[in-house]
Order: sequence, then structure tokens, then C-alpha cells
Amino acid sequence: MENIREEVKELQIGLKVRRLRQDRRMTLQDLAEATGLSKPLLSQVENEQVIPPLATLLRISKALKVELHSFFQEEGSTAKCILVRAGQSRKLSRRLNRDETPPYTYHSLAFGKKHRNLEPFLIEFEARTWQDDLMVSHSGEEFVFLLEGELAFHYGDEVMHLTPGDSVYYDSNEPHGYLVRSAVRPRAVAVVYSREP
Repeated sequence: MENIREEVKELQIGLKVRRLRQDRRMTLQDLAEATGLSKPLLSQVENEQVIPPLATLLRISKALKVELHSFFQEEGSTAKCILVRAGQSRKLSRRLNRDETPPYTYHSLAFGKKHRNLEPFLIEFEARTWQDDLMVSHSGEEFVFLLEGELAFHYGDEVMHLTPGDSVYYDSNEPHGYLVRSAVRPRAVAVVYSREP
């Protein structure tokens, strides 16, 4: 867990959110209204007390009119081709609150590439009991390819059972979420496409 915190600190997502918000002369209240997120949550994100889930980062990126990758890229990175070696991806955990195990950990697989339209991630899912807040929605589309383990994929009112080799491609405006259905920890490659604001 300490390693994850250190990697998050290196990314400085909270600092980037604050700088972008201040550059646009927005208050935390303005950002809260634009995203539909609470001021306390946004404050925790900016102060790096909370690691935001992808859906939250997407909402913030839309409100600030920046691409999602802005939060994962390294300063000054202009390479046209990025090679991310095994073990070198940027690792973050989606935490619902401080006391609970995060439902998944995601590794950015293209964190050094600027001006990209797709966000590729390696996702590792944790076993959790179902909660309504596991369902998220955001503009764009997602593709998930399950490498190992089994998942129950909740999409709107549907529930689909995924096994290794299965994939789903879906409109992420519809509420969706995952639940572990195997003793083996599920791992998947996911690609997120975020539509322009």
C-alpha cells in the first residue's frame, strides 16, 4: 500500500487538478457544480488524501476541458511512441472510502504519452460484496478483455458472467460495475475512450 501511495505522489494528480482549476479561475464550488461531485471529495483529491476512481477523473477532466491522460503524463513528455515495460506501469487504487479495501487497482499503460485519445489500463479486481456505489457512469466508451479470473459485469439492469478470454465493449454513459466471481484474482486489460467535452 505504501508503494501505491508513493507512486500516486509522483503522479501529483491532486496538484494537477488544483493547478488546472486555478488556471481556469474556478473555485472548488465551481468545480463541484461542473462535475456533480462534492466539495469535500474534490478537496481530498486536490490534497491527495483520496485516490480518485477513473469515473471521477473523467468528470473532472470534462469540467476542466482537458484529456484524461493529462493526469497520468509526465511533465514535458512529447514522445510519439511510448514503451512501458512490465512492472513500470503507474499503479493506482480506486478507494470508495479510507477504511475499505479498494475494489480494483489500475495501472496506466501509456502514462508517458501526450495527446492520446485512448486510455489503456491493466486492472486487478479485489473481492468485494456488492454495493450500489460500485456502479459508475461517465461519457465515452470502454473495452475490457478479461485475462484471468471471473467477473460478474453489471451493465444497467443486465448482469453478464465473464471468464478468461471474454471481452465487453460498451457505452460507459450507462451505469456499470464489476464483482469478483472467482478465487483467482481477476486481471483485465481495459481501454477507455473519452469523448470530447
